[in-house]
Amino acid sequence: MIEWIKQPWPWWVAGPLIGLTVPALLLLGNKHFGISANLRHICAAYFPANISFFKYNWKKEMWNLFFVAGLILGGFIAATWLPDPNPVEVAPALLSELNQYGITDHQHQLPSEIFSWQGFLTVRGLLMLVVGGFLVGFGTRYAGGCTSGHAIMGLSNLQWPSLVATICFMIGGFVMANLILPFILNL
Repeated sequence: MIEWIKQPWPWWVAGPLIGLTVPALLLLGNKHFGISANLRHICAAYFPANISFFKYNWKKEMWNLFFVAGLILGGFIAATWLPDPNPVEVAPALLSELNQYGITDHQHQLPSEIFSWQGFLTVRGLLMLVVGGFLVGFGTRYAGGCTSGHAIMGLSNLQWPSLVATICFMIGGFVMANLILPFILNL
């Protein structure tokens, strides 16, 4: 059983399971799926202030905080007790491209040239982790939700703003991956 859990699940199993969360949440209590609103819930719960944005019944969304805690706990369990000892499999063409950018650590999930203290304290690392993190947070707030909220929940509810947001997420991802990321990786 443990070997089966360690294997990547095929798209035809994982995809429908993710898709079934939407009707399950709606049927079990008219709940909406999304991760980014949890920062607002945490701020409303732990830092009460006289700010109208944080004045709402955050306890009604407590289930979502448990969901995020489960994600963190699941990640910890997977990394601690279910790691894959094999090196990460990367397509040869991508390996060649990464080598051109000086990224040669292919033994871990995240290359140490970027995801380490030495990598963080470079222009490339600061741009990717700090500026990129800020832009993701800003974009999530500006779009009124994250990719999971819009692309999974919003599209399944046929919400026009979610379609626009998802299209913009995809365009932004294509531009970043093909135009901006190669420039940053050359720094």
